[in-house]
Amino acid sequence: MEDGSDGAAGGPVSGVMGGQLIRYGLTGGFVTALQAAVYWVLADRAGVHPQLANFLGYLVAVASGYVLHGRFTFRGHGSRDRPVARCVRFVAVSLLSLGLNALWVWLCVDLLGWPLWSPVPAMGLVTPALVFVLNRQWVFR
Repeated sequence: MEDGSDGAAGGPVSGVMGGQLIRYGLTGGFVTALQAAVYWVLADRAGVHPQLANFLGYLVAVASGYVLHGRFTFRGHGSRDRPVARCVRFVAVSLLSLGLNALWVWLCVDLLGWPLWSPVPAMGLVTPALVFVLNRQWVFR
């Protein structure tokens, strides 16, 4: 069932999509943890401004995420005949995730004055959920 369908006979989250969700959880969890670790180490340990630390973490995550999601998470899903277009769409989605994570940093750290770790839960839950949907429906379609 590697045709990109959702496997409707088994429900809305079965077949191909179920496998993608599991792989996304593994890969996305790794990429998100990598981004959060870079952010935390730079912001807390190295004294880098939280927004710059977030951006540098994003760069590490987007590079590893493109390769890992393309080769593992969404393998066999959609067409692979337009790699440049797919890369451009991936960068667009990743920029959205960067903006969303920057919002979490601004909201939690700058506006509310919470600790430097406080945006990490939103970075690890809200942002990846949105990015999965966009990657599946638009980037790796």
